[in-house]
Amino acid sequence: MQTTILLADNQDITRLGLQALLQKVGAADVPTTEVFSKAELESALLAAEAPIVIIDTESFEMSDPKELLMLFQKQPMARWILFQNDIDRQQLSAFSGMPSISMLLKENSVEEIRTALKCVLHAERYLCHQVSNRLLNRRMEEDNNHLTQTETEILRLIALGKSVKEIAAIRISSTHTIVTHKKNIFRKLEVNNVYEATRYALRAGLIETNYYI
Repeated sequence: MQTTILLADNQDITRLGLQALLQKVGAADVPTTEVFSKAELESALLAAEAPIVIIDTESFEMSDPKELLMLFQKQPMARWILFQNDIDRQQLSAFSGMPSISMLLKENSVEEIRTALKCVLHAERYLCHQVSNRLLNRRMEEDNNHLTQTETEILRLIALGKSVKEIAAIRISSTHTIVTHKKNIFRKLEVNNVYEATRYALRAGLIETNYYI
């Protein structure tokens, strides 16, 4: 199947910039079609075999995940780059599990955009660092919800460098109970040692970063 690129963006400066970057990443010989409306995009999708679609969803007024999902279904072989000002929580929830959907923000550096284009040209997914961080934070929120209030507090004390004996004294509990809580925390967070648990607690904001500076 021949790869084609569908460039769906109504902003001249953005479109021209993407065309220049595509040439620099080795896509100069890949057929590229510019589309300027939803109808043109739908027709181009049906005509293409395995397109790479770079779309500014905001300029096409297609930021609604449900509308985008319907568009994705029109061409199951397509690989997509959503290129927009922001990615909201609804889009993250809808698209995070879809390997054919890459996500970029217009504030990303030229180098990051170039890297994303290279990845998608090689059939690899790319998520910009902002989107990756949001997904990580969402996962940590979900993980934190799995911890009880007691487990969260014990995790915080572990990250502060407290020993099992010290935590038992602070919690007015037995060391056996604290060891059991510690094992449950490590199992739920899928970490293997205090270092990994501490790193998790730092990312989750359970302790201040400057505590370690």
